[in-house]
Amino acid sequence: MSAAEKAGFEPTGEFTQLNSYENRVFDLCLENGDNIIAKFYRPERWDQNAIQEEHDFLLALKAEDIHAVAPLFQKDGSTVSLQEGLWTAFFPKVRGRLPDEFINDDLIRVGRLLARVHMIGARREATHRPTLDTGHYGGWATLDHMEPVIVPELRHRYFEAAERILAAADDTLDPDDFQRIHGDCHRGNLLSTGKDFFLVDFDDFLNGPVIHDFWMLLSGDEEAFEDEQNMLLEGYEELMEFPHHQWEWIPILRGMRIIRYSGWIADRWKDPSFPRLFPDFGLYPYWAKEVEALEKIAWSLPE
Repeated sequence: MSAAEKAGFEPTGEFTQLNSYENRVFDLCLENGDNIIAKFYRPERWDQNAIQEEHDFLLALKAEDIHAVAPLFQKDGSTVSLQEGLWTAFFPKVRGRLPDEFINDDLIRVGRLLARVHMIGARREATHRPTLDTGHYGGWATLDHMEPVIVPELRHRYFEAAERILAAADDTLDPDDFQRIHGDCHRGNLLSTGKDFFLVDFDDFLNGPVIHDFWMLLSGDEEAFEDEQNMLLEGYEELMEFPHHQWEWIPILRGMRIIRYSGWIADRWKDPSFPRLFPDFGLYPYWAKEVEALEKIAWSLPE
């Protein structure tokens, strides 16, 4: 409440904490009847420049009437402020539902939305954000950091598969194809209003290939893949040419995300909420599942 008041808002005192592993996020009621979202960024994850770069991208999208939720300006004219040692931002509340499935022309509309986002993203590089390569995203350093937490019985198999995937990433992913993207574009970060789709949570915004904003939206059903692909492309290519060679990068990106996800849990393990949220982490069944997923990808890659 104090942070909201210092930023120039008038909260009633009524709030709801929202689900968020990485940051602390609250839905606040204001005296004027509106609701806003208060976001307190996890310490030491992003510096002010990296957060401001995310906000500037969102404001550029808003200026083009693109459906992404941009931050609100605080009373000092900024979109991010330091409150009790935490970088803090406020966002308008967008009401909608998470799409359980895509029906009718939903994927065509999502494709159009992504094209508009990527058109703005292509205008410049994010200089304070990471790049989706093995130096930053689920890469070699992540692998080294995880060695102590992988159960010894599976450590060799895990590393053999993961190293094969990261080597393929080094050989295949072309930074010349990278631009600013959402970075975590799955169904949980899409809201449907019934008429439009909104993209939310640009916390993982980075420089990467546009295909990375596509593949997590796909159902994973091999029989449905071509239809889903075609519908996304139909909407996207109404506005922007798609780099079709990037479809071949999906297995590599999926493998890097699997590595990154386990590395993220390991990094956050001292947070008291993480052992409760991931009670199987560090146990044989967890790593057996991870190894199986990585090996399936690794042995499908060309020599």
